Formats: sequence, C-alpha cells, structure tokens
Amino acid sequence: MTGTPLRVGLVGYGLAGSVFHAPLIAATQGLALDTVVTSNPERQAQARAEYPDVRVAASADELWARADELDLIVIASPNRTHVPLATAALEAGLPVVVDKPVAGTAAEARALAELAEKRGLLLSVFQNRRWDNDFLTLRKLIVDGELGEVYRFESRFERWRPQLKGGWRESGDPAEIGGLLYDLGSHVVDQALVLFGPVTSVYAETDVRREGAQADDDTFLALTHENGVRSHLYVSATTAQLGPRFRVLGSKAGYVKHGLDPQEAALREGARPGSPDVEWGTEPEELWGRLGAGESPVTGGGTPVRTLPGDYPAYYAAVARVLLSDGPNPVTAPEAAAALDILEAARRSAAEKVTVTL
Repeated sequence: MTGTPLRVGLVGYGLAGSVFHAPLIAATQGLALDTVVTSNPERQAQARAEYPDVRVAASADELWARADELDLIVIASPNRTHVPLATAALEAGLPVVVDKPVAGTAAEARALAELAEKRGLLLSVFQNRRWDNDFLTLRKLIVDGELGEVYRFESRFERWRPQLKGGWRESGDPAEIGGLLYDLGSHVVDQALVLFGPVTSVYAETDVRREGAQADDDTFLALTHENGVRSHLYVSATTAQLGPRFRVLGSKAGYVKHGLDPQEAALREGARPGSPDVEWGTEPEELWGRLGAGESPVTGGGTPVRTLPGDYPAYYAAVARVLLSDGPNPVTAPEAAAALDILEAARRSAAEKVTVTL
C-alpha cells in the first residue's frame, strides 16, 4: 500500500484504546492515528506523550464536525456508547471499527449493519482473539485433519482476580453491558462460531461470586452446533487454578493447550509489532500444546505442536486493505450479531434455568 495514509480517529483511550487499538493502528501501513478522543486529562496527556503528533479531542462531536478530514473511526469507548457512536460515525459518512461487543443486542448490531450497507460504508468489529496464537494453531490442526472429526471443544478464558477492580465492566446496570458474559464471552463464543459454525441450542450458568460484585464473574456456556460439535466455554475471574486454554477432542486425536496468547501482555509492557527487536506473537517451546490420543499431556502424552505466531496486526492490515484497495471485511457486523444471539440466549438460559433453542 502506498500513498497518503488513512487518517484515523480513535474514540476512547482506556484499556482498549491505549493498549490495543492505538498501537496496532500506529503499526499498520496505510493507517495514521490522527485524533484521540478522551475527556480524561491524564489520558489526554498519555496520548500526547505516546503519540506526539496526535490531535486530542474531548468529545466525539469534534470528529463529526471535521468528518471530511478523517477516513476511519475506531470506537474503543465503554460498551454502552458503542451503538450511538457507531451510528453517529456512519451518519457522518465515516467507516467504523467497533470494539466487541458491537452492541448490547443482536437487533442493534443488525440495525447498524443495515445502516452501514445503506451508506456504503465499512462496519467492522474488533474481534482480536481470532488472531491469537493458539486459535490460529488449532484452526490449522482442524483444517489439516489432525483431530479427525471434532466431538467436543473446550475453551477457557479464566483469571484469578478475587478483588474487584471497579468500573463499568463490573457494574450491574444492564445499560452498561458489563459482566464476563459480554466481555470475555464475546471472545470465546466468536471463536466457537468461526471454528464450528451455527449453533442450535444454548445452555448457560452465570454466577456472581465475589463479595460486592454486581455483574457475572463466573460463567459457563454449553453450545450445540448444527454439525454436532459441542462447545463448552468457561469465562471466569474467580479461578484459583487455571485450566487449559483449549482442550479439543476428536475421532483421531485431541489437542490441549495451556496459557494465554502473549500479545496482550506484550502490548501492555510497551512492546510494539514491527519493532526490529521484537519477535511478535511467539512463545517458547515449553508452552506449546500437545496433540495425541490415549494419554494425558500432563504426564507427557502426545506430541508437542509448535504454536503459530499470534497476529493481531493482521486485523488492521485487513481493514486498511478494504478501505485502500479491496478485500473482505475481517469481522462483519452480521457475524457479531450471530454471537450476540448466543449471548442473549445464554443470559435467558441462566435466568430461567432452561436450554434455549435457536
């Protein structure tokens, strides 16, 4: 890609904006971080220190007022603001990337998709975990037939955070769209859909375990896919002993992988993709998953499988290709709506203690 880079306005400079979006945008050929929107003085100073050429605005309204100077809006603000901000951006004639979850309901996501299609604009959802190292590795194993016919997919996104951190993510106000079901659950459900396709039924258990907590912090989902695969998905902040990230069982072999993709930790520590001294997204051999049958990987069963490098930069590279030349939207709003169908069904399942048929 050559020529003048696309000018990006980033709304929100909390965890999502400062750790994920801004570094990845800045590292993407064809994109330039033009403006950061945050009303927090400390975050404004942080943005200026980290990106000296960036403009800082206190309100997203400042972006709409100069829409002709921008080429893409990225929304990394609290969940409750995603729909109104995405709507405003599309109505201003600007392509949009929205952090997950794109909306609180599947109906809202589909309405946004219709608006984007009507305006002829890109609407993409940031599902970065499609480019996790373990997910890329598992996807290749399945495509290559190493597991045979997959029977069961177990996916865990577990943490040990016995003390509350505070903030909107732990709020019990439904308008905030907080809790782990819509936070980490957005990731594990999206991955299950990418791997195994549509879902016919959903069963879920959601609990509020920690003292003073208001939103779900320990949640389990059981999905039955149209092709017969069963996905068991765990998201938790109360896991004192972490389980495997993936345990996938097939007719030929199983794959077990522990540990999280290293890219988030690297971004938090200030590492940047594309830096000459950084081997991006890789992990040491002792963290590789194991492929085998009949034995436990804990006792040495199976064969180590080299983990493919994680590749979060691929998401924004794909966005740039869509806008500058051609290529598919890396994550569409209808795909995100399909995941929200499942999250809504899970919420109903847990509340009513029933299995929900889709």
